Amino acid sequence: MDRLKGISMILIGAMMWGATGPLMEWIMNNYAITVPFLITIRLSVAGLLLLLFLKLKGVHITAVFRNKYWIRPLLIFSILGMLGVQYSFVAAIEASNAVVATLMQFLAPVYIIVFVSITHKKMPPVYQIIGMLGTLAGLFLLLTNGKPDQLIISGEAVFWGILVGLAFTFYTLYPARLMQEWGVLVVVGWSMLFAGIFLGLVNPIFLSDEWPILAEPAVAVSILAIIVIGTAAFVLFLSSMRYITAVETSILSSLEPLTAMVISMFWFGQVLTKIQLFGALAMLVFVAWLSLAGNPKKEKKQVDLPQTME
Repeated sequence: MDRLKGISMILIGAMMWGATGPLMEWIMNNYAITVPFLITIRLSVAGLLLLLFLKLKGVHITAVFRNKYWIRPLLIFSILGMLGVQYSFVAAIEASNAVVATLMQFLAPVYIIVFVSITHKKMPPVYQIIGMLGTLAGLFLLLTNGKPDQLIISGEAVFWGILVGLAFTFYTLYPARLMQEWGVLVVVGWSMLFAGIFLGLVNPIFLSDEWPILAEPAVAVSILAIIVIGTAAFVLFLSSMRYITAVETSILSSLEPLTAMVISMFWFGQVLTKIQLFGALAMLVFVAWLSLAGNPKKEKKQVDLPQTME
């Protein structure tokens, strides 16, 4: 039951996160909102709302600061993990589109599997190798329509896409001990708030001329939806790792680009070719394979993840 719960959480979270991509693409395409401004608002408000919710529930949200040992990893996760994923993802959307940005995020399973294999000096299980190769093969078809010379992303998009994968890897592996000690919601809440404050200071949000845009009802509602849906997706993603491994979590979240692709197809009129549809089907098949083939006991022996990357 725990395994099924973990799989359900990551799949729902993946679909929710995939849905935020097209919404952010629509905002940046139709309104003069920059990546730093959008991310600062999203992270700061989401962090405050989550911490307020926890406070009202009686959670001691400041307890994490009573032991100085935990402040450093919390700040590291806030900047390199939370801000790293959020900023690189939205920058990749701006450089390409929501579908490409979400697909490029799926360099993360490769990084995670390689990291775990090197750390434990063991080859990954055969089913993970098959699942990874099959998923990436489907990803290749989706990105290129089966023709390498028709890659649909720019150099800038490749740069941000690679950073998305690296940041997502760090985001997945680093905070294990931190969250075991203080809970997923507390860590997510503070990391969002710290990431938003950091970005707001680096790119002074109080000097921005973008504030009047928030008065537009469509923008205000869209950003609120991004904050709520995106925060829920992050919480579900991180919570799922209590029940399934980081490798499985990362690869199962391949539902993100499929969600973004379906929404973009109906919203922006982006029609997939037969080869791209085959790629999407291949990803679904291999995601299902990873879910069904994983044996938790066997997996624990083979690829038991480190508790922290500190």
